[in-house]
Amino acid sequence: MSDYLQMVKEVIADVLKVDIDNITPETRFIEDLKADSMDQFFLIDGFCEKFDVTISDDDAREIRTVQDILDYIDSKL
Repeated sequence: MSDYLQMVKEVIADVLKVDIDNITPETRFIEDLKADSMDQFFLIDGFCEKFDVTISDDDAREIRTVQDILDYIDSKL
């Protein structure tokens, strides 16, 4: 899963223009990274592209932390 963490961190850093070293599994997209709804859309899109998965709107609403997306990707791959 550590490979996934690095890949997820790269997507987040690219989309939100944040320092990759400040991203941990506990990092929350809205509260910690100040992601708005458009940022969240681009994050989900980035994760879908990076991992070649499809994330439904309902599932996307449940993804609030880095660990949430790691768990989701792990369950799909």
